[in-house]
Amino acid sequence: MLGAKEPPVPALAKQSRIAVKAIVVANFEPGKDKGDAPGEFQFWAEREHLDEGIAVKGLLHPLLRNKDGLYGVVWGSTGTLMGTPSEQLMALLLDPRFDFSHTYWLFTGISGIDPQAGSVGSAAWARWVVQADTLREFDDREVPKDWPYGLFAIGAKKPNQLPDNPDSFAGMTDAGALAVSVRLNPALVNWAFAQTKDIAIPDTPALAKARAAWVGYPEAQRPPQVMLGETLGTLRYWHGPSRTQWARDWVKLWTRGSDGVQGRFVMTNMESQLMAGTMVTAAKAGLVDWNRVLVLRTGSNPSMPPPGVSAVDSVGDEGPGQIAAYEANYRVGAPVLHTILRGWARYRDHLPQ
Repeated sequence: MLGAKEPPVPALAKQSRIAVKAIVVANFEPGKDKGDAPGEFQFWAEREHLDEGIAVKGLLHPLLRNKDGLYGVVWGSTGTLMGTPSEQLMALLLDPRFDFSHTYWLFTGISGIDPQAGSVGSAAWARWVVQADTLREFDDREVPKDWPYGLFAIGAKKPNQLPDNPDSFAGMTDAGALAVSVRLNPALVNWAFAQTKDIAIPDTPALAKARAAWVGYPEAQRPPQVMLGETLGTLRYWHGPSRTQWARDWVKLWTRGSDGVQGRFVMTNMESQLMAGTMVTAAKAGLVDWNRVLVLRTGSNPSMPPPGVSAVDSVGDEGPGQIAAYEANYRVGAPVLHTILRGWARYRDHLPQ
């Protein structure tokens, strides 16, 4: 009858849902999951024997899992508009068949790495995820002479200032309203780093040859290593020394921890801010536990050219770094998930310390 109230849909009992222990999330896989040229997901699918596929409405790639209870998913897809990975991830989170309330999440991906912080092939556990899509921008050629660049916070008067309520936009008058950065669980991040800091990441002659060009950048000349460092996500693919300095400043500006820990820019990419926004929303809705989220990014290319090379000649040049970054993602991330799965009787209800 028109206007009649529909009967409520009964909620699916939690006991009848699939309790997911751990899941690895990759950003893209250009071909098949196994057997061809790898993307971010292939080493996980092959080496972890993620052989069972589960179709999820709203996901363009099936959710995969193995017999040990490790799940894996690709949350980005070629041929779609940027931003759609967020919708795909939320589709998975809203699937009533799964219970993600105790799930540990590992978001992995390749990135541009700051040569002041490390070398191509290195891996960084993020303590903060910082987004740089919410800002004001002037052409660098049109800014005052004492400005380093034309990027600055909404609600601020110039670069390297937090909002202080001058000419604010839509009520965004303070740092909290802008939600530019979010901190991951420090205890979990430090635990993951302690578990993996001595893992040897494979080096190659090609990587060593490329590192030799970084005269004056000692960290960029070191073999790949595991470190702690922040990930900066922006839909703009930027590159060059000026923008790298902006990224260092931006991350420092937005990551002042109450415990005295200061964030530092290490990795730049185009996805981590989308992931963080989706997961924060899901956590507020009670779908996930934000304290169980980890972000591991690996360097596939520097965020700026080496001395004597122009930004134009070096942009997008991942060369031998791409495969090295795929390898580092797996080698550093897998032991953490293995430990959680082996110790599930403990880690289901007690977070690692």
